[in-house]
Amino acid sequence: MKEGQKLWTRDELILAVNLYCKLPFGKMHQSNPGIIQLAKLIGRTPSSISFKLVNFASFDPTLKERGIKGASNASKLDKEIWDEFYNNWDEALIESEKLYAKAKNTTVEKLNNIDLSDIPKEGLEKSRLVKTRVNQCIFRTIILAAYNNRCCITGISNPELLIASHIIPWSKDEKNRMNPMNGLALNGLHDKAFETGLITIDAGTYQIKVSPRLYKKDAPLSIKQNFLDYEGKEILLPGKFLPDRNFLKIHNGRFKS
Repeated sequence: MKEGQKLWTRDELILAVNLYCKLPFGKMHQSNPGIIQLAKLIGRTPSSISFKLVNFASFDPTLKERGIKGASNASKLDKEIWDEFYNNWDEALIESEKLYAKAKNTTVEKLNNIDLSDIPKEGLEKSRLVKTRVNQCIFRTIILAAYNNRCCITGISNPELLIASHIIPWSKDEKNRMNPMNGLALNGLHDKAFETGLITIDAGTYQIKVSPRLYKKDAPLSIKQNFLDYEGKEILLPGKFLPDRNFLKIHNGRFKS
């Protein structure tokens, strides 16, 4: 360590991984507003934050699969914190969000602009609903960042039209509800088709498969343009957090052939 530099604390690294998850891979530079904001919050320079995010990229197996390497001088504590997230996304993400909210003297609900007007004022039901909405908001932020705010099938880039879809449904796998590798950025139409098994993404090739049920002689032009024309095409792959092939295999099994 150079003279004058200070060691990173555990809390600082947790906040850095939180930010790593929320930024598109190509936007982890020192002039990014999110990086500048975190730097001010923890008393570090934007360049040091940016460099730390690149350190974390060296651990990301999905980047390695794409042939992308991060920095090679990450610390033992860097790896330890990364593993805590990677092995338990659901708990690690919400705890990091609470830490970030505390550093900003606010709550996770306010930090994520969660509307609480239609939920009970108190009790276990309130806690459950608040946690669910916060988690869904964080998951959406991470998935849209990974896919650079584009539908992975059509390339639609209007965030208002995009959904952070789960490969394995929220209700079916509690352990992987927040796992970024269990997510896809889809527009509303293709999200519904994916949910119902009318389309799937091949686990081996990341190519789109369209159910034979949509291949009808009298199918309207909209079916051809929105589905049939995408048959066999590779999805637009995310900058990080590639879809987990094992999750896709499970979804392939639900495909309506």
